[in-house]
Order: sequence, then C-alpha cells, then structure tokens
Amino acid sequence: MISFIVGFYDGFIGPGTGSFFVVAFIALMGFDFLHASANAKMVNLATNFGSICLFALKGKIIWAIALPMAACNAFGGWLGAKLAISKGNGFIRIFFLVVVVGTLIRFAYDVFWND
Repeated sequence: MISFIVGFYDGFIGPGTGSFFVVAFIALMGFDFLHASANAKMVNLATNFGSICLFALKGKIIWAIALPMAACNAFGGWLGAKLAISKGNGFIRIFFLVVVVGTLIRFAYDVFWND
C-alpha cells in the first residue's frame, strides 16, 4: 500500500518522495531513522531507474545535464551514507526534520509570497 500511494505521488509530482518513504517506514513498519532512510534510498533508486528507462526509450534525456547531475548525486549519496553511519540515528532524525521544515518553508513562500 505504501508503494502504491507514494509511487502514485512520485509519478505525478515527484519532490519529497524519499521523505514520504522515510515517514511511512517509521510510522507503519517500525524502522528507526537510519534503516528507514537506507530503505527509502533503495526504493527511490528503483523508481528513478524506471523513469530513466522510460525517458531513455523515448529519447528525452539531455545527457550533457543528466550525467554530471548523476555523478554529483552519487557523490552526495556516498557522503551522506558515510555521515549517517558515523553519526547515527539521532543525527539523521535531526537532519531529516531540518530538511523537512526547510522544504515546508520554501513551499509556503512559493505559495503565499512569491508572485
């Protein structure tokens, strides 16, 4: 059920999908933040791979932008994983909440104050 609901959201809107998976894994499956985040990354990777396959078949990928973006994404994932493992569950919880609050503030700004 989690995959159906979040997958539907991911297909139509996209941003924040990993956060939804983290919350679902914690609330519905009893994971801690470290394991929820790791599993969310793997599921998100699978959905992104599906999108890449579809867009590549349609010839809609701008490779000059996509490849550097993928390299930076991989480096950020590697760095984030090392940081998560070294700092532990408490750090991930705080970092996750800071990112979610920052995202909500940005969305509120876009909705209420951006022309």
